Amino acid sequence: MDMQRATGVKEIYLAGGCFWGTEKYLSLIKGVVETEVGYANGPTAEPSYEEVCSGSGHAEAVRVVYRVDEVSLTRILELFYEVIDPVSVNRQGFDVGVQYRSGVYYVQEEDRKLILQSLQTLQRRYEKPLAIEAEPLRNFYPAEDYHQKYLDKNPHGYCHIGEEEFQKVKQ
Repeated sequence: MDMQRATGVKEIYLAGGCFWGTEKYLSLIKGVVETEVGYANGPTAEPSYEEVCSGSGHAEAVRVVYRVDEVSLTRILELFYEVIDPVSVNRQGFDVGVQYRSGVYYVQEEDRKLILQSLQTLQRRYEKPLAIEAEPLRNFYPAEDYHQKYLDKNPHGYCHIGEEEFQKVKQ
């Protein structure tokens, strides 16, 4: 029996533009017990923020640990899709670059089918094709300390997610 099943927690990695706001938003979902920002699915080990911003190929992503008895992966994905532009390629808000691409990166193969189903449902709402990667997590490197919980430490920091979305997810 794996550790995640034994403890009733699972994890998913979500990339949705600048990770500051995405992390704050996801951390407010009831049932989410831990979030961490970092760099996912890039070609090199241990990239710096400067390397990622210079086009290293990593996505700014958030590691989300959640209790399966409190929130489903389907619900987390539905809420995530509400705060990204799912048809925008390598861009969210004013942030442009490959590091701002959207993605859902899974660690358990059993989540793949559910993720693909959620994307099919989402696609029905758009004429343009979705620009959200759905791939196994190849790697994840935690971002520098100053990026962790950034909007808690800097409440007036830039965020592509509006205050109304933060308030809505708290309810």
